[in-house]
Amino acid sequence: MELRILGCHGGESPKHKTSSFLVDGKVALDAGAVTSMLSLEEQKRVESVLISHAHLDHIKDLATLADNRCQQGGPSLIVAGLAETISILHTHFFNDLLWPDFTRIETANGGPTVKFVTLEPEVPISCSGFEVSAVMVNHTIDTCAFVVKSDKGVIAYSGDTGPTDRFWEVLGQTDDLRALLMEVSFPDEHHALAKASGHHTPETLGVDLAKLDGKGGLPVLLYHIKPVFEAAVEKQLTRLRSETVELCRLGDQYIL
Repeated sequence: MELRILGCHGGESPKHKTSSFLVDGKVALDAGAVTSMLSLEEQKRVESVLISHAHLDHIKDLATLADNRCQQGGPSLIVAGLAETISILHTHFFNDLLWPDFTRIETANGGPTVKFVTLEPEVPISCSGFEVSAVMVNHTIDTCAFVVKSDKGVIAYSGDTGPTDRFWEVLGQTDDLRALLMEVSFPDEHHALAKASGHHTPETLGVDLAKLDGKGGLPVLLYHIKPVFEAAVEKQLTRLRSETVELCRLGDQYIL
């Protein structure tokens, strides 16, 4: 599998883009930077977007991706997420007020521009040639991690989360896991803010990574550091002292 880092920060500046990752050129994990980092032709090849939760930094480029898809033509863009996520997108985002309801607007080829797919936790679905499972994690609204399987292996994506348990249990039962995209946001001295906002610090991340029983050597790719705290978090992450833990960088590509 090919994994491309489109956005990997917990905030935005000219050098920081919000969460978005592309698998095999056709499945996006969240949509914080899908259009800002992909050419029009690359956007057209995106078949599905898996949305972990409805916070703006994870959904914002759905607006421009849908707009471009409508004009480009091609098949409907699949947007998959938990029931609460889909409800928020329909009520507050694609609502003909904030943005057009692209579920009711056809592409140049016919068919709706966007099709919503509701995911039930831990009930796998087939999506763009992958088997996708949503796993609930701990954040301030309903949020899920994703386990994305193909015949070439498995990628796991944490979404936004603080300390959690079920996700690690699922990973422990997952064979052929090639990489874990894992969030960390605030430095340790801001632990109260991290707890209140449902995010990790390096300290709490270290505790949760210890739950990866039997997965020694698994590449752990860290994302979602807040730009304001980037230097402090990166310094504290050196305490993890693992050769398999590394920071995501914009534009990085991995063959897994």
